[in-house]
Amino acid sequence: MTHQVPTLTFPQACERLQTFLARSARTLLGIIGPPGAGKSTLSARLQALHSRQSQIVPMDGYHLANIELARLGRAGRKGAPDTFDGHGFRSLLERLRRQRDDEIIYAPEFRRAIEEPIAGAIPIFPQARLIIAEGNYLALDQGDWRPVAPLLDELWYVQVDPAVRWQRLLARHMQFGRSLQDAEDWMKNTDEPNARLIESTLPRIHFKVTQE
Repeated sequence: MTHQVPTLTFPQACERLQTFLARSARTLLGIIGPPGAGKSTLSARLQALHSRQSQIVPMDGYHLANIELARLGRAGRKGAPDTFDGHGFRSLLERLRRQRDDEIIYAPEFRRAIEEPIAGAIPIFPQARLIIAEGNYLALDQGDWRPVAPLLDELWYVQVDPAVRWQRLLARHMQFGRSLQDAEDWMKNTDEPNARLIESTLPRIHFKVTQE
Protein backbone atom coordinates (compact mmCIF):
# COMPACT_ATOMS: atom_id res chain seq x y z
CA MET A 1 0.00 0.00 0.00
CA THR A 2 1.36 3.44 -0.96
CA HIS A 3 2.10 5.73 1.95
CA GLN A 4 -0.25 8.74 1.83
CA VAL A 5 1.16 12.00 3.19
CA PRO A 6 -1.39 14.74 4.00
CA THR A 7 -0.84 18.13 2.38
CA LEU A 8 -0.85 21.55 4.02
CA THR A 9 -1.47 24.76 2.12
CA PHE A 10 0.73 27.67 3.13
CA PRO A 11 -2.02 29.22 5.32
CA GLN A 12 -2.53 25.87 7.04
CA ALA A 13 1.23 25.60 7.62
CA CYS A 14 1.17 29.05 9.20
CA GLU A 15 -1.63 27.95 11.53
CA ARG A 16 0.39 24.92 12.53
CA LEU A 17 3.29 27.14 13.56
CA GLN A 18 0.98 28.71 16.13
CA THR A 19 0.48 25.32 17.77
CA PHE A 20 4.25 24.87 17.96
CA LEU A 21 4.75 28.25 19.61
CA ALA A 22 2.03 27.47 22.16
CA ARG A 23 4.06 24.55 23.48
CA SER A 24 6.14 24.91 26.61
CA ALA A 25 9.19 23.29 25.00
CA ARG A 26 11.14 24.37 21.93
CA THR A 27 9.98 22.79 18.65
CA LEU A 28 12.40 21.55 15.98
CA LEU A 29 10.75 21.51 12.56
CA GLY A 30 12.45 19.90 9.55
CA ILE A 31 11.83 21.26 6.04
CA ILE A 32 13.01 18.90 3.29
CA GLY A 33 12.64 18.53 -0.44
CA PRO A 34 14.67 17.86 -3.59
CA PRO A 35 17.14 20.40 -5.01
CA GLY A 36 15.31 23.47 -6.28
CA ALA A 37 12.04 22.68 -4.47
CA GLY A 38 12.08 25.95 -2.51
CA LYS A 39 13.11 24.77 0.96
CA SER A 40 14.98 27.97 1.78
CA THR A 41 12.15 30.13 0.45
CA LEU A 42 9.50 28.34 2.51
CA SER A 43 11.70 28.38 5.61
CA ALA A 44 12.29 32.11 5.25
CA ARG A 45 8.56 32.80 4.76
CA LEU A 46 7.67 30.82 7.88
CA GLN A 47 10.44 32.32 9.97
CA ALA A 48 9.46 35.87 8.99
CA LEU A 49 6.03 35.33 10.56
CA HIS A 50 7.61 34.90 13.99
CA SER A 51 11.02 36.50 13.57
CA ARG A 52 11.63 37.04 17.29
CA GLN A 53 10.67 33.51 18.26
CA SER A 54 12.16 31.40 15.46
CA GLN A 55 15.43 30.78 13.65
CA ILE A 56 16.58 28.83 10.61
CA VAL A 57 19.34 26.22 10.72
CA PRO A 58 20.39 25.18 7.18
CA MET A 59 21.81 21.71 6.65
CA ASP A 60 23.91 23.14 3.78
CA GLY A 61 26.25 24.65 6.35
CA TYR A 62 27.51 21.10 6.89
CA HIS A 63 28.78 20.68 3.33
CA LEU A 64 32.30 19.29 3.44
CA ALA A 65 34.86 21.82 2.23
CA ASN A 66 35.88 21.56 -1.42
CA ILE A 67 39.42 20.56 -0.51
CA GLU A 68 38.08 17.66 1.58
CA LEU A 69 35.69 16.58 -1.17
CA ALA A 70 38.64 16.51 -3.57
CA ARG A 71 40.69 14.42 -1.12
CA LEU A 72 37.82 11.94 -0.79
CA GLY A 73 37.18 11.81 -4.54
CA ARG A 74 33.60 13.12 -4.12
CA ALA A 75 33.86 16.59 -5.66
CA GLY A 76 32.06 15.47 -8.81
CA ARG A 77 28.88 14.64 -6.89
CA LYS A 78 28.79 17.44 -4.35
CA GLY A 79 25.34 17.46 -2.77
CA ALA A 80 25.09 13.68 -2.28
CA PRO A 81 24.48 12.46 1.30
CA ASP A 82 28.13 11.56 1.93
CA THR A 83 29.37 15.01 0.90
CA PHE A 84 28.03 16.48 4.16
CA ASP A 85 29.04 16.12 7.80
CA GLY A 86 25.90 14.33 8.94
CA HIS A 87 27.30 13.61 12.40
CA GLY A 88 28.01 17.31 12.82
CA PHE A 89 24.47 18.29 11.92
CA ARG A 90 23.03 15.70 14.27
CA SER A 91 25.25 17.03 17.07
CA LEU A 92 23.97 20.55 16.43
CA LEU A 93 20.36 19.40 16.76
CA GLU A 94 21.19 17.59 19.99
CA ARG A 95 22.74 20.79 21.37
CA LEU A 96 19.70 22.79 20.33
CA ARG A 97 17.50 20.35 22.23
CA ARG A 98 19.29 21.18 25.48
CA GLN A 99 20.40 24.78 24.93
CA ARG A 100 20.83 26.70 28.18
CA ASP A 101 19.09 30.03 28.80
CA ASP A 102 22.45 31.83 28.89
CA GLU A 103 23.98 30.07 25.87
CA ILE A 104 24.40 31.09 22.24
CA ILE A 105 24.98 28.16 19.88
CA TYR A 106 26.73 28.89 16.59
CA ALA A 107 25.86 27.11 13.35
CA PRO A 108 27.72 27.18 10.02
CA GLU A 109 26.32 28.73 6.85
CA PHE A 110 26.89 27.75 3.22
CA ARG A 111 27.93 30.64 0.97
CA ARG A 112 26.91 29.80 -2.57
CA ALA A 113 29.01 32.62 -4.05
CA ILE A 114 32.17 30.79 -2.96
CA GLU A 115 30.68 27.26 -2.77
CA GLU A 116 32.05 26.81 0.75
CA PRO A 117 30.65 26.56 4.31
CA ILE A 118 31.52 29.29 6.82
CA ALA A 119 31.82 28.19 10.45
CA GLY A 120 30.12 30.11 13.26
CA ALA A 121 28.09 32.32 10.91
CA ILE A 122 24.63 31.80 12.47
CA PRO A 123 24.08 32.57 16.16
CA ILE A 124 21.15 30.61 17.59
CA PHE A 125 19.68 32.40 20.60
CA PRO A 126 18.06 30.59 23.53
CA GLN A 127 14.79 32.53 23.23
CA ALA A 128 14.04 30.94 19.84
CA ARG A 129 10.97 28.79 20.52
CA LEU A 130 10.94 27.34 17.00
CA ILE A 131 13.98 26.04 15.13
CA ILE A 132 13.43 25.49 11.41
CA ALA A 133 16.01 23.01 10.12
CA GLU A 134 16.07 22.86 6.33
CA GLY A 135 17.92 20.53 4.00
CA ASN A 136 17.75 17.56 1.68
CA TYR A 137 18.45 14.60 3.90
CA LEU A 138 16.75 15.24 7.24
CA ALA A 139 14.46 12.22 6.72
CA LEU A 140 17.04 9.89 5.20
CA ASP A 141 17.10 6.54 6.98
CA GLN A 142 20.66 5.54 6.18
CA GLY A 143 24.23 6.24 7.15
CA ASP A 144 25.07 9.30 9.23
CA TRP A 145 21.60 10.73 8.59
CA ARG A 146 19.57 7.99 10.28
CA PRO A 147 19.63 9.61 13.77
CA VAL A 148 18.52 13.03 12.47
CA ALA A 149 14.77 12.52 11.90
CA PRO A 150 14.07 11.33 15.47
CA LEU A 151 15.52 14.63 16.75
CA LEU A 152 12.89 16.64 14.86
CA ASP A 153 9.32 17.09 16.09
CA GLU A 154 7.89 17.19 12.57
CA LEU A 155 9.13 16.81 9.00
CA TRP A 156 7.57 18.76 6.13
CA TYR A 157 8.25 18.03 2.46
CA VAL A 158 8.11 20.94 0.01
CA GLN A 159 5.91 19.99 -2.93
CA VAL A 160 6.54 21.72 -6.27
CA ASP A 161 5.87 21.12 -9.95
CA PRO A 162 8.88 19.20 -11.43
CA ALA A 163 9.11 21.54 -14.43
CA VAL A 164 9.26 24.59 -12.16
CA ARG A 165 11.93 22.94 -10.02
CA TRP A 166 14.01 22.09 -13.11
CA GLN A 167 13.94 25.69 -14.34
CA ARG A 168 14.88 27.01 -10.91
CA LEU A 169 17.84 24.67 -10.73
CA LEU A 170 18.97 25.52 -14.23
CA ALA A 171 18.87 29.25 -13.48
CA ARG A 172 20.73 28.76 -10.19
CA HIS A 173 23.56 26.75 -11.73
CA MET A 174 24.00 29.23 -14.56
CA GLN A 175 23.86 32.19 -12.18
CA PHE A 176 26.86 30.77 -10.35
CA GLY A 177 28.98 30.18 -13.42
CA ARG A 178 27.99 26.96 -15.17
CA SER A 179 27.26 26.93 -18.90
CA LEU A 180 23.86 25.68 -20.07
CA GLN A 181 25.33 22.29 -21.03
CA ASP A 182 27.31 21.95 -17.81
CA ALA A 183 24.26 22.91 -15.76
CA GLU A 184 22.04 20.34 -17.52
CA ASP A 185 24.68 17.63 -17.17
CA TRP A 186 25.07 18.34 -13.44
CA MET A 187 21.33 18.25 -12.92
CA LYS A 188 20.90 14.94 -14.76
CA ASN A 189 23.88 13.22 -13.14
CA THR A 190 23.82 14.68 -9.62
CA ASP A 191 20.69 16.68 -8.73
CA GLU A 192 18.12 14.24 -10.12
CA PRO A 193 19.57 11.09 -8.51
CA ASN A 194 19.62 13.02 -5.23
CA ALA A 195 16.02 14.12 -5.84
CA ARG A 196 14.89 10.51 -6.26
CA LEU A 197 16.66 9.55 -3.05
CA ILE A 198 14.99 12.41 -1.18
CA GLU A 199 11.60 11.43 -2.57
CA SER A 200 12.13 7.92 -1.19
CA THR A 201 12.06 9.41 2.33
CA LEU A 202 8.37 10.38 2.03
CA PRO A 203 7.25 7.55 4.36
CA ARG A 204 8.98 9.42 7.22
CA ILE A 205 7.29 12.75 6.39
CA HIS A 206 4.41 14.18 8.43
CA PHE A 207 3.10 16.68 5.86
CA LYS A 208 3.68 17.90 2.33
CA VAL A 209 3.51 21.68 1.98
CA THR A 210 2.60 23.81 -1.02
CA GLN A 211 3.69 27.45 -1.21
CA GLU A 212 0.82 28.90 -3.25
